Amino acid sequence: MASNIFPSSKMGFGCMRLPQTDPDDVTKIDIDQLKDMVDVFMEAGNTYFDTAYVYHNGASETALREALVKRYPRESFTIATKCLAWALPSAEEAKACLPTSLERLGVDYIDYYLIHNAGGPRTAKFDEYGMWDYVQQKKAEGVIKHVGFSMHDDPETLDALLTAHPEMEFVQLQVNYLDWDDPVTQSRKLMEVAAKHGKPVIVMEPARGGRLCDLPEEAASVLREANPACSQAEWAYRFCWNLPNVEMVLSGMSSIEQARENVAAYARNTPFTSAERAALDQAVSVLRDMQAVPCTNCRYCVKGCPQQVKIPEIMGLLNLEAMTKNHDFVKGLYSWQAADGRASTCIQCGACEDMCPQKINIIEQLEAAAEAYE
Repeated sequence: MASNIFPSSKMGFGCMRLPQTDPDDVTKIDIDQLKDMVDVFMEAGNTYFDTAYVYHNGASETALREALVKRYPRESFTIATKCLAWALPSAEEAKACLPTSLERLGVDYIDYYLIHNAGGPRTAKFDEYGMWDYVQQKKAEGVIKHVGFSMHDDPETLDALLTAHPEMEFVQLQVNYLDWDDPVTQSRKLMEVAAKHGKPVIVMEPARGGRLCDLPEEAASVLREANPACSQAEWAYRFCWNLPNVEMVLSGMSSIEQARENVAAYARNTPFTSAERAALDQAVSVLRDMQAVPCTNCRYCVKGCPQQVKIPEIMGLLNLEAMTKNHDFVKGLYSWQAADGRASTCIQCGACEDMCPQKINIIEQLEAAAEAYE
């Protein structure tokens, strides 16, 4: 389904991983390099920039002011930013995010304002703080042009949110070829829910945080043989660019080289041939065969867990590390995906193992996860 609220180019500039002058200080953005990246992006006809109140501890928004807002006419670009209300202690502080973002960015209005990471217990905070009504009020005042939400949760949660809030104009979802049929992330089913509700989708994590740009050789060789000229990143982006109901695909670029490569890839974008689609399916199969835990996300294990450990999510992260060979990346995901159900809180009662149809040694896997990620 088409939408007329987004730019014609589906290439979005994600500003969560901007280039830094100090690798140990996320607030130290390389503004000169960012200016070059913005220029390459804009000159190619792309106009969508995605940031958030919390990215780079707020420095992402101020960096965009310097590299973009001060250097280009306001009507020549669009900005999306987000409010992480569930992480804030009061409604007043949550509602203060918007004026703070406007000041940091140096703009009078936000083109796309997102309720950031709804779903699960976080939704209760957005409800309690009245954020759904607040953003609609600000939209009516012209401070916000369009309103949506981002989410890392299951299809049932998305369905419930869109049913409760049909006024939301779009959703931002994690979609990539590795998560498409993943039993935990369920990207395909999420896309189906969005389509059912008539909501266009902004894709985040199309390259799985860069992990699909650095595949293990077993999978990389399959793609390379099918199309030697297509980079691993391009495979990931082409998958998302050509999905129905996708209006924007965010690319979290960290260098001028990445900006040039991604812009060039979008310019030559074509849907997969049947041979390329078969190769991608084979590569995913190779990655799946590398998984460490045969978890199918049936979620029987969580129903009787007295500690409410995030067992399927933790099993998924163990599998992700097995597939990508990137411990630090997965440890970073664990820090927030399992924050309210860490592996170390397991009391080893065995209720989960009694319920598991796959007969997974869950207690042992949780011990390994706690040691690896905590």
